[in-house]
Amino acid sequence: MSHRLACVALTGTLCATALSCTGTRSQPHVQVVPEPVVKTLSAHVTAVPPEKLGTTHRTGCPVPPERLRLIRMNHWGFDGKVHSGELVVHEDAVAPVLRAFGQAFAARFPIRRMRVMAEYGGSDAAAMADDNTSAFNCRQVTGDPARLSRHSWGDAIDINPVENPYVDVRGTSHPPNGRTYLDRDHPRPGMITPDGVVTRAFREIGWYWGGRWSPPDYQHFSEEGG
Repeated sequence: MSHRLACVALTGTLCATALSCTGTRSQPHVQVVPEPVVKTLSAHVTAVPPEKLGTTHRTGCPVPPERLRLIRMNHWGFDGKVHSGELVVHEDAVAPVLRAFGQAFAARFPIRRMRVMAEYGGSDAAAMADDNTSAFNCRQVTGDPARLSRHSWGDAIDINPVENPYVDVRGTSHPPNGRTYLDRDHPRPGMITPDGVVTRAFREIGWYWGGRWSPPDYQHFSEEGG
């Protein structure tokens, strides 16, 4: 049997002798199968295990643990890949939060990381410096220990704190490594802009963006606006 007939007999693509159908030696054909394109947000909602709360919840917090929910969901990273993340939110915030993050996911908005605040011992400073996107954390307002943050109710979220820092009344960036992102006129990946997909998504669910405050809190979204 000729090489050409051998190719036909094998239906097609590779010769049994590793020769091409013209009789010359060639590299075997390797078919590259592309990774499936993930188009929609995937999420799983449960009660919050105690270890996922840790020191972020204590006696006197305005919301009891049984009113909180753990959301495990995927998100796009800065590396162009899909990663798994976790958020703790109030049970009433689950549906609107998933709607907003679903739109962000569809637009491939990158999120650095999404870990529960228990992994940072409840330290807002540590989580911000690590560029962590988070929600529930029973704590005082940064720079105003007389008031509880909306995060204490589980209906506030901080997104990409480094790319979207909080600026206090003295003009100080929180976190400090977010200082280079105070120039909002030249958007970079992960930055939240007034008319960007993240702002529009949260506006549609009736949440407020701290980037419009004075001084601004670019990372912050909350249902009550505080």
